[in-house]
Amino acid sequence: MQTTNPEDILQFWYKPENATQWFSATSELDVEIRIRYLHVWKQALDGKLDNWKDNASGCLALCIILDQFPLHIFRGSAKSYSSEAAAIDVAKHAIRQGFNKLIPDEQIAFLYMPLMHSENKNDQELSVKLFESTGLKESIKFARHHRDLIQRFGRFPHRNKILGRESTLEELSYLESKEAFTG
Repeated sequence: MQTTNPEDILQFWYKPENATQWFSATSELDVEIRIRYLHVWKQALDGKLDNWKDNASGCLALCIILDQFPLHIFRGSAKSYSSEAAAIDVAKHAIRQGFNKLIPDEQIAFLYMPLMHSENKNDQELSVKLFESTGLKESIKFARHHRDLIQRFGRFPHRNKILGRESTLEELSYLESKEAFTG
């Protein structure tokens, strides 16, 4: 098993050909992440990379591993959300330590993204506040949209099927509408 470090994760994630697929990934990228980083994701989830929490780049790498990588590794399954709580914990730890102030503007969104992905109202409010402080207009728009979904439904309706949750009539109506967020 090859070893990795935070810089390896950040170099991989932020290289231009991968950055173009952050929100519209190909199956090839999913496979590459699964092959290269499934073992790293397991290590992070098991706490074996907790020493990475000692600095800003380590926290950012852990957020990517725990929040983004499972969306690729386990695409379309409930397991894609299985390390979300751990990612939220890392993001909050980084913010408490002030590490978010040390991360370049072009990378900060992925430190805050676990909060945007949370189904907790307080996390959503914090997400919007943090994204608004960045000035990243597209990210702010999506943070507000995610928060509004949680305020409206208390959860993300597009996750219901994958997570085996029964959708309400209001959620079904939303999911069939043009305003539906499906990703």
